[in-house]
Amino acid sequence: MAIPFKISAPHTTLTITTTTTILLLCLVCAADQSTIHRPIRPFRSVYAFGDSYTDTGNTRSDSGPSGFMFVSNLPYGRTFFRRPTNRYSDGRLVIDFVAQTLSLRFLPPYLDPKADKSSGVNFAVAGSTAIVHSFFSKNNMSLNITPQSIRTELDWFDKLLLEGKGCRDSVTTPEECARVFNDALIWAGEIGANDYAYSFGSSVPTKTIQELAINSVTSFLEALLKKGAKYVVVQGLPPTGCLTLSMYLAPSDDRDSFGCVGSVNNQSYAHNVALKAKLRLFRKQFPKSTIVYADYYNAYLDVIRNAEKYGIKNLYGVCCGYGNGTYNFDYFHACGSPSSTSCGNPNEYVNWDGVHLTEAMYKAVADLFLNGTTYMQPPFSYLLSKKLKSG
Repeated sequence: MAIPFKISAPHTTLTITTTTTILLLCLVCAADQSTIHRPIRPFRSVYAFGDSYTDTGNTRSDSGPSGFMFVSNLPYGRTFFRRPTNRYSDGRLVIDFVAQTLSLRFLPPYLDPKADKSSGVNFAVAGSTAIVHSFFSKNNMSLNITPQSIRTELDWFDKLLLEGKGCRDSVTTPEECARVFNDALIWAGEIGANDYAYSFGSSVPTKTIQELAINSVTSFLEALLKKGAKYVVVQGLPPTGCLTLSMYLAPSDDRDSFGCVGSVNNQSYAHNVALKAKLRLFRKQFPKSTIVYADYYNAYLDVIRNAEKYGIKNLYGVCCGYGNGTYNFDYFHACGSPSSTSCGNPNEYVNWDGVHLTEAMYKAVADLFLNGTTYMQPPFSYLLSKKLKSG
């Protein structure tokens, strides 16, 4: 994601709340005794969408967003995978913790032709936008060098469904689509922050970007729901004014009560308000689907507010950067470049490279999403209970 300026798992275990534990135990109880020793999976697959906060490898150093073009190099991936995996972090992302919590494999990137995609696919693309790429080209917004948008990701998904599973839509191929969606979780990661970033300094008003971005996301979600998506999680934008690049570029008098860039946070907040309004309409329009809003904005601020609880000591500086100073950040010496260095304790940082987060931060947010009752609306345990009741 570029920044707008002005329970047992294969590799680790997430702590699960009592409610979620009971629900997963119920799934165990319902299992056939002959398969009781196998991991119980509420969902057979997860399909993920979004930008660099969710991308698990659809971009590389030579195809990533402007300014962050060393993702295929160490120290990316050093904390968990011990090697770069083309994730924009030192380790796992929120979507990785989701997969592990559900006892599924890490989601492979769609563009990996050799990947085992039986447990789901990740369509997210770093640098992607909600609005189609041609809009930015037409309006001379040259920061956008990523041709993919959420529309591209939906097209990829449509191709996968049609060619691999025979699902076109719930009207013409109802049985085929039901087989896909009855046991699938749709995870729509955050999307839209890049739209605001790429439009910075242009003549296009922020309000226009918001309207177009929300309309694009709405069309994307509506297409999924019309296909028969039953279990859908939609992430909002994080407080992008708290990311290092925003802090680095903004004037010091543009700060909110958290010490973040107020104008940028207001932009993300307004976007989320509009998104939530659309989701309320979808819940009425598609009553058979469970649609959950993941409040990234307030979950992120919860971690900042309670940093000591999470073992985090540095809220705004980067672990992987250049120049030391207040933020240890220089846009022209990006993380992974020969001139950059990384800290020895990324678990104590929120920001990894100036735009993207550390594994520690992603894990903290994932815990709040999956294990709490505040930042998923309705809670994730409610979605699991709906899945349990449906079989």
